[in-house]
Amino acid sequence: MTSPPPANAGMTGRLWLLILLMSALWGGGFMFIKFALTGFAPFSVVAGRVGVAALALGLIVAVGRQRLPRQAKVWRAFFIMGALNNLIPWMMVAWAQTQIPSSMAAILNAPTPLLTAVMAHLLTDDEKLTPQRFTGVLAGMLGVALVVGPGVLSGMDSAVLAQVTCLSATVSYAASAVYGRVFRSMDVTPVVAAFGQQLMVAAVIIPLALVVDQPWARPAPGAGAIAAVLALGVIATALPYIIFYRVLAEAGATNLMLVNLLIPGWAVALGAMVLGERLPPTAFLGMAMVGLGLAVIDGRLFPAIWRRLAGRS
Repeated sequence: MTSPPPANAGMTGRLWLLILLMSALWGGGFMFIKFALTGFAPFSVVAGRVGVAALALGLIVAVGRQRLPRQAKVWRAFFIMGALNNLIPWMMVAWAQTQIPSSMAAILNAPTPLLTAVMAHLLTDDEKLTPQRFTGVLAGMLGVALVVGPGVLSGMDSAVLAQVTCLSATVSYAASAVYGRVFRSMDVTPVVAAFGQQLMVAAVIIPLALVVDQPWARPAPGAGAIAAVLALGVIATALPYIIFYRVLAEAGATNLMLVNLLIPGWAVALGAMVLGERLPPTAFLGMAMVGLGLAVIDGRLFPAIWRRLAGRS
């Protein structure tokens, strides 16, 4: 395996375009979930998403004749990573979108890198919080508070519970980012890793959806809901995963984190134009604060200040 690029690897125009495309695909996923929920129960939406993505990625693996790992520890890592990065948070977000707008769900998923920075500080020896990263986390958390708003203090109705559920999903996402370090020493290609994760998740969520949702007892889904599940699996899951690992290999994890600045914008725009969703002004202010926090953590904002602070510590 080749060594990973440095965190500050240069960004070419092509890589910027890939990040823009990836953010649009993931941002559109929230809209696809909303459409899919018109014909499927939440667990069934996740099962369809994962199943379609596993089939698409499996086809790529087969056509490319890529070797699948045989070691049990690798497949165990696929399962744990899939549970943390896909199964748990996707079930949470799918249910939450039955109660809140898709754009709100996307904004509440944006703080994932903020929580990742905190979790990495607590659980690793080489990714500690610096004054720069700590400032970014504080700004982002203030943004989250603005998005949720004071309603959380007045009672836990279904909308507030859905917002808390979306925020809880970021804990699982952050844990997956820290756990994903184990793949550094495993000889698997990015596409095989993505396929392995989706396959292991599919093995769990498909039987679970059959037991919990009992789709045979529900009205038959319409063509729009079925198309949304297909789009969710291929356009918003399989394809962005391939782009994700390409950008990770060429630009590094720090540059890749920029995608989190763009996803909520796409989701909000699509939610407004296609779904007619409207959010309170505080949600947009909160999204801006989350974006500011991510930009500070990334280091591209006021770099001289952070270099000076680091030199004094």
